[in-house]
Amino acid sequence: MTVSTHLQELDGLPAFDFPVAEAEAEAKLPDAGSVAWRVSVDAYDSEEEWESAFARFLKAVDTAEVRALIVGAWSEAYDSPPDGAIAAIVAAGDQLPSLRALFFGDITFEECEISWINQTAMAPLINGLPQLRSFGVRGGQDLNMTGITHERLRSLTVETGGLDADVVRNIGAADLPALEHLDIWLGVSWYGANTIVADLDPFLTGARLPALKSLALRNSEIQDDIAAALAGAPVVARLETLDLSMGTLGDEGAEALLGGQPLTHLKKLDLHHHYLSEPMRERIRATLEPAGVVVDLSECESARDDESRYTAVAE
Repeated sequence: MTVSTHLQELDGLPAFDFPVAEAEAEAKLPDAGSVAWRVSVDAYDSEEEWESAFARFLKAVDTAEVRALIVGAWSEAYDSPPDGAIAAIVAAGDQLPSLRALFFGDITFEECEISWINQTAMAPLINGLPQLRSFGVRGGQDLNMTGITHERLRSLTVETGGLDADVVRNIGAADLPALEHLDIWLGVSWYGANTIVADLDPFLTGARLPALKSLALRNSEIQDDIAAALAGAPVVARLETLDLSMGTLGDEGAEALLGGQPLTHLKKLDLHHHYLSEPMRERIRATLEPAGVVVDLSECESARDDESRYTAVAE
């Protein structure tokens, strides 16, 4: 996962860019349910507001068949929150009865750096679309996840270069009984990350997430501390996938993780972008791969000391 390119697919459907106004009349559009529709405008110099592009989209396609929607850049995403876009989507909810997957903020670093993307309260959007099964959002600036409750949501992804602890705690307090996959990019303190391990307790116990099978707490500068906490976390025993990738994980964290509860029941352990020594990488492989666990140890990074480590995504 990178922020250098747009999403190529969502919910198993290939992404398709809804054309700009000048090209719409001549464009050949695919069947509404066969693609993940990306609606976006120029983040810096758009002659059209995102809401206007979305209105054209609603008129041009059979909205009853739309299964996946990708919200790309809106006007001045670096300076303006997307409240209008959220209101437009919620207002169109009855026209989108088949919508199952929504990603909000598919914006590359060339359009707007991830830590500059202005976000807003997501509860009106998530709660306002009860048919959703998968939701993702990129950008942590002013992101608010307070008051989220959804009986059917199975997947939640929050991608940031720096996530405030209040947001983490609000996700932990969300009412998501059907959630199977949780993916949080915590980021770095320079861009607002201030989470401590205690803030992650709702995810580590899993008490409020009875259906959780896949947990990703990644892109963090406290990755060693998270690994140590997971060594004895009750949720691990029922996970199929554990993801501690994209962060500053070193031998200390890996040692604690291996010294804790067994991980051989996992289907996959993702540690890509790490700072593990070769002996530790071999130890992880020798411990888990014979049991059939797929281990991703790609993108081995190097650093002079702990202070020189960096996450995969920050600014």
